Amino acid sequence: MAAGAALGAVFGEVFAVLHDAVKEVGSKALMFRPILKSLESQLGRLAPLVEDIKRLSEQLELPKVETETLIEHMKKGEKLVRKCSKIRWWNYYFKVYYSTKLQELDKEIVKFCQVDLQVYGTRNALKALLSMNRMLQKVDSVAESLETPRASCAVPGLRDLTVGLEMPIMELKTLLLKEEVQLLLLTAPGGCGKTTLVQKLCQDDQIKGIYKENILFVNVSKTPNVKVIVQKLFDYKHCRPEFLIQSDEQAIEQLPQLLNHIGPNPILLILDDVWLGSESIPEKFKFNIPKYKILVTSRTAFPRFEFTYHLKPLNDVDAMTLFHHSASLHDGSSYIPAEEDVKKIVKGCGGFPLVLQVIGGSLRGEHAVVWKSRLMKWSSGQSFLGSDAKLLGHLESSLEFSDDKVIIKECFLDLGSFPEDQRIPTAILIDMWAELYELDEDGIHAIAHLRELTTRNLASLVMAGKDASEANSYFNDDFVTLHDILRELAMHQSSKEPEEERPRLILNISGNNLSKRWMEKKQKLINARLLSISTDESFSWSWCNIQAPKVEVLVLNFQTQNYTLPEFVEKMDELKVLIVTNYGFFHAEISNFQLLGSLPNFRRIRLEKVSISSLCKTLVPLKSLKKISLFMCNIGKAFENCTIQLSNALPNLIEIRIDYCNDLLELPVGLCDIVLLKKLIITNCHKLSALSQGIGNLVNLEVLRFGSCTDLSELPESMRSLHKLSILDISDCLSISQLPKHIGELCNLKVLNMRGCLRLRNSLPESTVELNQLELVVCDEERAKLWEPIKEFLTKLKVEVAEKDINLNWLPKK
Repeated sequence: MAAGAALGAVFGEVFAVLHDAVKEVGSKALMFRPILKSLESQLGRLAPLVEDIKRLSEQLELPKVETETLIEHMKKGEKLVRKCSKIRWWNYYFKVYYSTKLQELDKEIVKFCQVDLQVYGTRNALKALLSMNRMLQKVDSVAESLETPRASCAVPGLRDLTVGLEMPIMELKTLLLKEEVQLLLLTAPGGCGKTTLVQKLCQDDQIKGIYKENILFVNVSKTPNVKVIVQKLFDYKHCRPEFLIQSDEQAIEQLPQLLNHIGPNPILLILDDVWLGSESIPEKFKFNIPKYKILVTSRTAFPRFEFTYHLKPLNDVDAMTLFHHSASLHDGSSYIPAEEDVKKIVKGCGGFPLVLQVIGGSLRGEHAVVWKSRLMKWSSGQSFLGSDAKLLGHLESSLEFSDDKVIIKECFLDLGSFPEDQRIPTAILIDMWAELYELDEDGIHAIAHLRELTTRNLASLVMAGKDASEANSYFNDDFVTLHDILRELAMHQSSKEPEEERPRLILNISGNNLSKRWMEKKQKLINARLLSISTDESFSWSWCNIQAPKVEVLVLNFQTQNYTLPEFVEKMDELKVLIVTNYGFFHAEISNFQLLGSLPNFRRIRLEKVSISSLCKTLVPLKSLKKISLFMCNIGKAFENCTIQLSNALPNLIEIRIDYCNDLLELPVGLCDIVLLKKLIITNCHKLSALSQGIGNLVNLEVLRFGSCTDLSELPESMRSLHKLSILDISDCLSISQLPKHIGELCNLKVLNMRGCLRLRNSLPESTVELNQLELVVCDEERAKLWEPIKEFLTKLKVEVAEKDINLNWLPKK
């Protein structure tokens, strides 16, 4: 680069000397005046370009050989021009000779500056453009992953202690790497740690060295969907199929395209949790592609698979280690009985990691009397396992809760109402439990119950990255996962009573296969308070006439692109909460919304991944509805051309939550007429760019959140009317550059979250000093400096700098 700069400087100096010589001699040498004037004019036009060459010579990367040659020509040209002043008018020979030389010099300079430099400039521009495109692709990749939760086929990370896997890893790896093995089955009963072993295997240095970035992890589960699995693989590798996948056959047909796309490096495809009846699926994924292997985990040892590895339970030493880890509080305060008594419990667990963790967690921190009571119930020397049914039976012992904690057991059983291998958003559970068990609206008690279930190893609560806003009871990005066996345990517990008498009824419908009991014309009344119905993509059955007048919470899970609310919903007079979740890959159209208009106690509705463009066409007054939650929905036109005003249709609505709705461009005007609204939460809607001035009409608003609405550039001045507003969250609103001028009129504002508002650099509005109730501001270090002069006037104010938290727990792991 330094050499390029020096070359450019020399080029400029020589050019200047030549230019001066031409101007000087041109005024004296009469017989060369025409050609010298032409050369002077040419050099004059090129002078600005030469200045640019001097200034940008490093970036231009001047061609060294050609430039040095031209410099020599220009030096000789300067001498040539000087000689022209000495040629007499009568010397015709020298006149012709020097004229020819001057013309050649002129052509040489013009060619270099107008042709050669353009070529090299174009080359450098293309190089810069290529570099920029690569950078933008990286930025787009990150932005796309943050914009919506996308399907991931990465191997899930380990979260707890693992023991006794060194030998199984070595044996499994040796078998997997044999040349003749293309499909390998890893089998063991449920809860033995098959998935954990695979996770550890993928952390092995040799495996990572061979397969690098080409390890693909897919959870197949009990009700597999080949089409969705293949689409996830394409999505994970940022590759588009040649045509829209509409069937399993088309999915398998296009899969080699993806596998060839990510080659030629070796590929390892992991199909986790393949159930009996689905053993043909791994064989569909087999292709004659070099260095491509499939590793399958299953509870069943399928005889049709040639190569199988059987994972054995933990030995006594490793089982003791894992049990002690699960039963200890890790602060030395846990009561642990005598070693012999612990051995009895561990022996009963049969070396199954899941059972050891669950039983150990259920005894963690308990009194000696509780341990003794459990020991009396568990006969020494009797294995907890012999089959999955026995596992479920013995796991019931972990559901022994004291009388004051029975509600936690009920919460655990409710988790079985959701489909297998799916994350359960805490926002759903908060809505359900607020109505079923009269828990607080903000979810504090619900999260506390989930934390206890996590402590007992009955569920896994995954919290998104938090800053000080956690104190404000906002758990929208958190979710719960449930191990398959624990889900079966919850369902097993819920199914002990006859269907008509169960407090919660869970129906999982595969295809159109439903028991004859539900097809009968005359049906008995169902007394359940919670009804969960899950259907797959092949469901096309007309809803039967279910009689469930006491249902308070209805959970509908489906995978089809068109879904009709069941007619029997119209007769659920006690219905308070409706959860509609589409687990399919594409958005779904929902019909029959009008059925909800007849429900006198209907208070909450949550829709996930549905298109509700026709909502206003069928909107009927929902006089009892208090809360609407829309997650990953298409709602861009949902509130347009309504036949009834939203304020009349939703007269008692007090909360709206809109999350990851990427077609929302501006705040619907109609929403601003719902004057009773107390909470308006719009987060992760990256295309939302404008807010209506009508937002000032929401005079009862107490909570206003626009977290991660990255295109939102300003807050309307009409917000000055929101005198009841106590929480304002504009965190990660990257385009907001200033706060409203009259923000000081928000006389009840207590919390302001402005973390990640990177464009907000100017001084705060003068009216900020009037926020006398402001107690907490969450921001980054640069924004904290803006509040320093304000703190002198606001004695209650605490400015908390949020730590940078790069946390991708919310991204799908499957």
